[in-house]
Amino acid sequence: MIIDVHTHCFDNVIAKKAISVLSKKSGIPAHTDGTVSDLIRSMDESHIDISVIQPIATKPKQTEVINRWGTSINNERIISFGTIHPEYPNWKSEIRYLASCKVKGIKFHPDYQEFFVDDPKLFPIYEEVFSHNMIALFHAGIDIGLPEPCHCTPKGLRNIVRTFKGARIIAAHMGGCGLWNEVEKYLVGEDIYFDTSYTSHALDLDFMTRIIKNHGVDQILFGTDSPWGNQDSEVEFIRSLHLNDEDKDKILGKNAIKVLGLQL
Repeated sequence: MIIDVHTHCFDNVIAKKAISVLSKKSGIPAHTDGTVSDLIRSMDESHIDISVIQPIATKPKQTEVINRWGTSINNERIISFGTIHPEYPNWKSEIRYLASCKVKGIKFHPDYQEFFVDDPKLFPIYEEVFSHNMIALFHAGIDIGLPEPCHCTPKGLRNIVRTFKGARIIAAHMGGCGLWNEVEKYLVGEDIYFDTSYTSHALDLDFMTRIIKNHGVDQILFGTDSPWGNQDSEVEFIRSLHLNDEDKDKILGKNAIKVLGLQL
């Protein structure tokens, strides 16, 4: 089974505009049209069984709308995380609503949402998320479509991991896009998961394999960042790593089954 833990989709009404704006801002062409139906087409072509959508509320008022859409699209092949904007005033009740809907986790994007990952002001929100046994997935490292500063550095994430011991935390982009030397310094060996999204073009096989082996293959989750990553080529990248087949299977799906608590 192959599970992509890091994808993006939008409501059909706004998908075309959202993809156009984001593609222009980042300079990255999209591999789907941003709809759930086109993601499933990509999944079928890539032999991916389940994709996890990681929504982002870039404004407080978007929080409820995005979460209601996310809970409406869940099915046997699509799992949507929730989103909480830190400035959304009813964040506690919204997290409880998402937990009642059995949403697996919350996606945070410190750059788009303009907060530093280890700012203590966010700790009550994290505490509420973790109290419901939900996962926190962070965009980690540099976002090429946004200016400095980087709001989620490997060192900042280490502070979170050590503050919230035992929590399930996923650092996207192998712990920190464009900051992988810092990932090795601050995060490798810590109690945190890395997803592989948007790294195949930037990390060579030897460096990627070294991080995986030093961090522990059980802590690595397959992700593509679709539509910004091509699901088929990302699967092939994982299959090309200098690892045995059992370890590749863990990364491609077995680890995600455990982390997400799937009953398959």
